[in-house]
Formats: sequence, structure tokens, C-alpha cells
Amino acid sequence: MAGLLMFPVMLLGPSCAGIYMIGRTSGSEGLRDLRRRMARLRAPGFCYAVLLVPPILIWSVLTVLSRTVSPDFTPNHFWIGAAFGIFAGFLEEIGWVGFALPRFLERHSVFTSGAMLGVLWGLWHLPVIDFLGTATPHGRAWLPYCAAFILAMTGIRILIAYQYRASKSVALAQLLHMSSTGSLVVFSAPKVSGMQEASWYMVYAAALWIVAVAVAVGKRGR
Repeated sequence: MAGLLMFPVMLLGPSCAGIYMIGRTSGSEGLRDLRRRMARLRAPGFCYAVLLVPPILIWSVLTVLSRTVSPDFTPNHFWIGAAFGIFAGFLEEIGWVGFALPRFLERHSVFTSGAMLGVLWGLWHLPVIDFLGTATPHGRAWLPYCAAFILAMTGIRILIAYQYRASKSVALAQLLHMSSTGSLVVFSAPKVSGMQEASWYMVYAAALWIVAVAVAVGKRGR
């Protein structure tokens, strides 16, 4: 119950902090700009294509592992779980992309900004990392699972950084966050052990990083 009660804090923390900091540093004009970026949906096709990356990779990784390693990795189809992504994506990205990412981009490259913010994003989940949507408890597998989770979240955050650079849209970042969280809840294998879950998260993280590096190379100089 303590872990579940942390979820509202985890979701509301970035949004409340983001709105406060934008108001504090940029005033009413900054808040109006946030509203404009949250309503902006016109963007290059790449910004929409990356929305498919999480569900395709998660389903593919679990399907391959279920056929080559163990049936325990068979992906779930918990479709109502997509609702968890809606709340997480909408609220958290007000802070992560609405406020933090533009400040990182002022001083660092897109890839570096996404990577640094991704680590912070992953660490933000530590209080709830062993609860809803996971094969709990992880026990001795907690540390490798935590490392794999942070690596995966960093890969997603790099994609969000390139998506935002191309679109200046908080709305699209919210949609990619929804796609990531929702896909994890929908497809995560329900029968795996803690170590098995750490293993498939690590494979997923590696696949995400391959995609992120490919995007970085493709977008270099653009």
C-alpha cells in the first residue's frame, strides 16, 4: 500500500514543480507558452513514428524470448493497463519536457540532454520501482532490475529529446510517454520471476539504445 500511495506523488511531483518553476522564472508569458506547447501537434512524421517504438520493441522482445528461452516471457494483453500511461504521460511531461528539457538543451546536445534527464527520470521512479506493473518482489534481482529500468527510461528519454527538438511539442512528448508506460503495463509478462524480468528489461533497454543511437546518427547536423 505504501508503494501504491507513492504513485500520485510520482505523477504530480514533476507537473507541480514544472508549473511552479515556469511561473517563477518566466512569469505569465512562460505559462502561456507552456499551454501553446501542450496544444501543438503539427510536427514532422518522425515525431509520430517514434510513438510506435515502445509497443513494437516490448512485444517483439517478449515474443522472441518466449519462443527461444522460456514460455514465462509470453507477453500479456492487459489492455486496460494502457490507462496508466495516460495519467503518467500527461502529468509528468509538464515538468520533464515543459520545463526541464528546454533548459538542458540550452547547454547540452540533444543526446546528452536526453541521457542526463533520462537518468534523473529513472531515479525518480525508485520509490515505486518494485510495485505496480512488475513481477514483485524482485529480492536479490532488485539491483539489476533497477539498472535495466533506468537504462530503458534513458533510451526513451533520448527519443523524447529528439522528438521535442523537431517539434517543440509537449503534447507529443506526453504521447510518447503514454506509449512507453502504457505498453509496459499492457505487455509485461505476468509469469516471470524477478531475475527474468530484469533480463527482459535489459534486452529491451539495449534495443531502445540501438534505436536512440540510430536516431542520433540520422539527425546529426539537422
